[in-house]
Amino acid sequence: AMLRLRFLTWDVKDTLLRLRRPVGESYVAEAQAHGIRVQPEALTRSFREAYGAQSRLFPNYGQGRGLSSQQWWVDVVKQTFRLSGVHEEGVVTLMAEKLYHDFCTAGNWEVLPGASETLTQCCQRGFCMGVVSNFDNRLEKILSQCNLRHHFKFVLTSEETGFAKPDGKIFQKALHLGGVPPEQAAHVGDDYTRDYRAARAVGMHGFLLRPAGQSAEPEVPPEHVLPTLSHLLTLIEK
Repeated sequence: AMLRLRFLTWDVKDTLLRLRRPVGESYVAEAQAHGIRVQPEALTRSFREAYGAQSRLFPNYGQGRGLSSQQWWVDVVKQTFRLSGVHEEGVVTLMAEKLYHDFCTAGNWEVLPGASETLTQCCQRGFCMGVVSNFDNRLEKILSQCNLRHHFKFVLTSEETGFAKPDGKIFQKALHLGGVPPEQAAHVGDDYTRDYRAARAVGMHGFLLRPAGQSAEPEVPPEHVLPTLSHLLTLIEK
């Protein structure tokens, strides 16, 4: 192989796992269980607004601001319901706590097509692998529930490290844990700025997952673009 890669790091959301249904639909189902009627579109809009505001106020799940990620998320969910006109504080708190825990489970996440097979093949070829994700500390449990955790030597989240992609420090921590120089490592992800460009900036190789029909950034050479995860080993071994 031209690339002498020994180590692969992986993004998770929309690379290996995706939500089974839009956030708004999960929230609507929870509201209905409490006899509250809300439109999914309204909840989806409210969620985007609440999540955006919270991320600006308290970046990276409130790290270093005396806020636990659980409190961070519960506040987002409560604000989502309030913005959608649900104001019964007791019920709102109950729903928020319940939804926080529900999103730890495989019930809300599905493995993307080709992900399990690709990870298994990478392990068989002898690649050491780790996760580098802008996620809170529920990620270990989610990966275990979705039967992917065993593929990885470690799982690095932005909450745990205190650095969120595209900050190079989270990639440097991953390289340290992998025990390889950046030129022997590649990162796989779906976000141009946070995954591809950020990994390249620390000297790693990068592969950008770009489903067919999505426009590619001109700076990404075609041999770094994955139409599906199943293309990865072909590109590495070219």
